[in-house]
Amino acid sequence: QVQLVESGGGLVQAGGSLRLSCAASGRTFSTDAMGWFRQAPGKEREFVAAINWSGSSTYYAGSVKGRFTISRDNAKSTIYLQMNSLKPEDTAIYYCAARRLSMATMNDGGYDDWGQGTQVTVSS
Repeated sequence: QVQLVESGGGLVQAGGSLRLSCAASGRTFSTDAMGWFRQAPGKEREFVAAINWSGSSTYYAGSVKGRFTISRDNAKSTIYLQMNSLKPEDTAIYYCAARRLSMATMNDGGYDDWGQGTQVTVSS
């Protein structure tokens, strides 16, 4: 099992930027694929971005491609989500997830451990 703690959420104006961090502890982090998901009020949790074990492959939802960047620092057991050109529709609780496989997936059912989430609010 891996424990995940998100941070970096907050209130930003539309067009602004924010960087989320997810610190991992527990089992070996460097072999896990990682993902970011988000859930807006009254909506289902949706895929945002994912990264494989080494960071060589990344995947993005169409709604965030070109604006968000996922990265990882295995030496620090941390992954990041850099969010630029934020829109009000990006408002949601953002969750970090870990998968006990090296290849990433956009399916939230493929992830084994989840953080508590961090709130991101984008004002218009």
